[in-house]
Amino acid sequence: MSKYYFIGIKGSGMSSLAQVLYDLGNEVIGYDDNKNHAYTEVELEKRNIKIYYETPELSSDTIVIRTSAVRDNHNEIINAKKLGLKIYQYYEFLGELTDKYRTVAISGCHGKTTTTALLAHIFSETVGCSYIIGDGTGVADKNSDLFFIEACEYYRHFLNYHPTYTIITNIELDHPDYYKDLDDYKSAFQEFANQTKKTVIAWGDSDIVRSLDLKDKLFYGFNDDNDIVCKNLELSTTGSNFDVYIKGEYYNHFELPLLGKHMVLNSLAVIAMCYIEGLDKDTVNNEIHTFKGAKRRFAENFIGDVVTVDDYAHHPTEVAATISSARQKYPDKEIIAVFKPNTYSRTKELYEEFAKALDMADKAYVTDITCDRELPEEFPGVTSNLIIDLLKNGEYIDDNSIDKLLKHKNSVLLFMSCKDIYTMKGNFEKLLKNQNENRNN
Repeated sequence: MSKYYFIGIKGSGMSSLAQVLYDLGNEVIGYDDNKNHAYTEVELEKRNIKIYYETPELSSDTIVIRTSAVRDNHNEIINAKKLGLKIYQYYEFLGELTDKYRTVAISGCHGKTTTTALLAHIFSETVGCSYIIGDGTGVADKNSDLFFIEACEYYRHFLNYHPTYTIITNIELDHPDYYKDLDDYKSAFQEFANQTKKTVIAWGDSDIVRSLDLKDKLFYGFNDDNDIVCKNLELSTTGSNFDVYIKGEYYNHFELPLLGKHMVLNSLAVIAMCYIEGLDKDTVNNEIHTFKGAKRRFAENFIGDVVTVDDYAHHPTEVAATISSARQKYPDKEIIAVFKPNTYSRTKELYEEFAKALDMADKAYVTDITCDRELPEEFPGVTSNLIIDLLKNGEYIDDNSIDKLLKHKNSVLLFMSCKDIYTMKGNFEKLLKNQNENRNN
């Protein structure tokens, strides 16, 4: 048994890894600057993993795992160095850990979390697996050599991993604070694919993905030139029904209780992995049909005739997909988007695309930009007004003006961000409940 101390344990990946190490029989504690309760704490609390907000006593044999969001001048890092403790970055440690397993790495600009969560759901209910999901969920199965992980491309961190299989859900420019352009971004995925020991499962409808030099590969998608093809797709208010053909032959019919074509594509990547591993196709369909989705991915709450949704969407493509999903499920309701942009660099690079995506809603509200790793003075003139000024029907909103959302009746309010927009959502829900109660009295 080893002792681990996580600095920044409430981060989604950090929380998941802490759970895995605990399940493997280790002693695990953590520290975080954020004293507010986070959704990533839920699974930590189930395991009684203690979170400190001041420096705890650490023994000399403690191994420190730090998040990239914590800088070198942080007090916990300084203290760990003074004690001479071994310190790993999250991705460094995960690379060493997963080298001991048959690892499946799920990469791409969008869809990593849902794809990983669906794989974990199916394989844990059938042959067993360990997994780290980007929604703050991690599990270790001591009896399985199969490990599913999300592989984040930020700062090329995923190059620390040498997976047996790799899934590439898509390639679209993101993290412009690090990557120079799309070619630079694509080069990281090429290098990652080169490190894959066996098959790369990739979205074959994308010209960008197709331009990669992939040796052992399986392409999936809607186009007939893929190895794994979705046909006879039917989208309904409850999800999707479709047939899958593999290498030209009918494979099986699937019922997916998730909304949007992007979720169908995620499921095709999962079906490809199940096919490679030889899982029974009818069992796979049954497990897909019972999948509830990942945390903070179109998570709904119902208050009267209003539906509130918490979603992790933080890229224009994701925002558009979330709005499309709401239209699919609620064709007779007004669709309202509430968006909190994350990072000044992403907003500067993609504000026109954000505006175009948000215009798919009937009305859009945009908050100030939030960022943990960039300073506003480094990006003069970059504010959320870049997006708002291009919107056909949009305006600014903050925590002090959320009451303006109360005017939207029989509506779906989509709260979208990779940051803590769920706090604003919760405050709005309190206002809405109070309004409904006062109306009924």
